[in-house]
Order: sequence, then C-alpha cells, then structure tokens
Amino acid sequence: MWRRSDRDHRKKAALSAAAAPPAPEAAQARPERADSGGAPEPDLGRAAQAARPPGEVILEVDDLRVSFRAHGGQVQAVRGVSLSLRQGETLAIVGESGCGKSVTARSLMRLLPEHAAVLGAGSSIRWKGRELTKLKEKELRKLRGAEIAMIFQDAMTALNPTLTIGEQLIEGIALHRKVPRSEARRIAVDMLELVGIPSPETRLKQYLGEFSGGMRQRIMIAIAASCSPSLLIADEPTTALDVTIQAQILDLFRMLQERTGAAIVLITHDLGVVAETADRVCVMYAGEIVESGTVRELFRRPQHPYTQGLLAALPRLDRERGSTLVPIPGTPPDLFAPPPGCAFAARCPHAMEACRLHRPQMAELDGTHAVACWLQDPRAARPPAAGAGAGSGMAGEPARTALG
Repeated sequence: MWRRSDRDHRKKAALSAAAAPPAPEAAQARPERADSGGAPEPDLGRAAQAARPPGEVILEVDDLRVSFRAHGGQVQAVRGVSLSLRQGETLAIVGESGCGKSVTARSLMRLLPEHAAVLGAGSSIRWKGRELTKLKEKELRKLRGAEIAMIFQDAMTALNPTLTIGEQLIEGIALHRKVPRSEARRIAVDMLELVGIPSPETRLKQYLGEFSGGMRQRIMIAIAASCSPSLLIADEPTTALDVTIQAQILDLFRMLQERTGAAIVLITHDLGVVAETADRVCVMYAGEIVESGTVRELFRRPQHPYTQGLLAALPRLDRERGSTLVPIPGTPPDLFAPPPGCAFAARCPHAMEACRLHRPQMAELDGTHAVACWLQDPRAARPPAAGAGAGSGMAGEPARTALG
C-alpha cells in the first residue's frame, strides 16, 4: 500500500494550519501588527526556524516594466515591479498563470527576446551594485551561469536532447571556472553525485531522454549550481513532479543553499511549497506585486483580497468532508488595455469606487509587510458591526464601502 512520505505530510499540514482563517476578533479589527498573545504558531517550514542574521542586499529591482509588442499596441506583462533580495534568502513569487511571474524572473537575467520584449525606460535591475539594464550581451554572458543561474520548469525544452548530459555540464564549468576539461569533468561528476544521481560517471555519457522527470530536474539543478552562483532562479521547478519527488527537490534546494549560501528566487503557484521553503513572499496579480511580506505574515494575516482569495481556495486538511472550495470569481484583466484603477477591482467583493478609478500604491503596514490596496487607506470607511448586514468577503478583512 502506498504511503505518503513524512515530508509531504508535513508540507500539507503546515499549509493547512497556515491557511486557517484568523480569529473572529482579529478579523473585525483594522490590521494591527501585534502577535496573538503567545498562542502557538503552526510550523511554517523555514519561517519557524531560528531567525538568521540578514545578509547584504545583492539584488534590487525598481519599477520594472516589461511589455510585448503586439498588433496594434503592447501587452503590459509586468507593470512596476519593485523588490529586493538578500544573500542566503529565499524569496517566493506567487500568483495565477499569466500574472507575470516568469517574465519577471527572465527579466532579471535579461533573457527575454529583444525583438519582442520592451523594457520600460525607468526600469532598474541592480546586481551587487551593477545596473544590469545597461550591460551589453557580452557582459551578461559572463554573469549568467557564473553569478546568476536559472532552473527552468521543463528540462526537455531547456536542455539539448541531442547532446549528452556530460557535454552540457562540462561546457558551462569550463567556460565560467576557466579550468581544463579534465577538471571540469571531475566537477561535473561531483555535481551529479551531490544532487543524487547514481553512477554519475556513467550518466555523463547518457542523453536527456534516458532519464525520468525527477532525474531531469536534478540534472537541471546540477547545471545551474555547478559554478556556485550567488543567485538561483527556480521557475516552477516542481510543477510536473509528483509530491514525493517534489519533497526531494525542495530538500535539494535547501541543502545547496546551506552549502553555498546562495539566494533563491522561487517562482511557483503552489502555496504548499511556499509555506515550507520561503523566507519572504511577493504575491503578483496582473503584472503587479499586490502584497509582500514574510511567510508568516502572508499566511496568518493576508491583507489584500486577492491573497485572501488564494488562501480561501486552498484545500485544507481541517475542512469538513463534502465542503466546497471558494473560487475567485471572474477573470484577470486584459493587459493589452489594463484598467486605470486596481486590476483586481472587477473580481473583488470589497471594491469601492476609488478602486476602479485610481491605482493604489504599495503601502507599508510594518517593516516587512506591504500591500497595494485602498482598504488599507486610513480614509476607508469602517465596516458595519457584526450582525448588522455586512457583506461577507473571501477571507480575513471584511468589506469596506467608501473612502471618507
């Protein structure tokens, strides 16, 4: 009889506890940043570990805007994304398909095709003080793989199926580390062994089609980590894998991070993966970051209605049998002509007139938690008292109706 691994069980249990709605009294008050009176918190993976001293900031993104040329105009895929990343930190970027996660990730390495993608004039990507938007392709090639590496979602399309694994591993090592091929081959064998590939010397001679899905993903990780980069960008690395292999891949990320001190940007729509592995989270919707904070803050005290909707739509272990999930109604806006106000207003149960007319700015709720929502504006009207006919929302903060 098949049994779920302990790792997978802890992941689902952590997600279920983290997604639990806040206490009723907490839901009725304006968001206070105080903890809940010493009550035991759920184990949120990395968030429950002892706080590590923060490393230096190695990546700063400011007002990143990316559009794609289309017939009659441009599709605004990324609209003013700003974020930062410290050495040794894991930052998760989450959101539904099409929200701009992968475009943001590829923009960090300047991997988007220049004939199709347009980078905004005021966009800034600073890597250890260097402005990447000003670098030429020759300079970017020296950076890619050596300092910043990417783990793509599908190894079959990211790697060359006509070359052996050894050829693809050794090429990058010899290029960036400036070592002879014999030494590069030794490093390649060590990397395959490190990521759990059995008989690595034999495997170097094999082709991609001779490996399973989980093994291919391990090979992708080995290639990305072979030059000890300071930043690993993982674009939905566990999407096509079963839960047991997912847990093994996440363990592998953690092991590599502990050994090398690398920072990780994790692109995913799996909130269970986020709850277990990330330090901080950015929630994206329609090309914008609508909420950011630590894992604990976003899972325990989500403030943006979209974040609340994502958590309300999750299956949880503590739900009653036969209960239905709460979907987010509607569809995302057309980014060929995005709305002038909040992009989520048409789907939001708390939307006010100001939401549809004016775009909210990101506002800090405390030192680490920020949200772009008019509901956090001090002029937002208080909701009616409980039982007085107030409309119910998706989760967390109740509806407000107007700006005073």
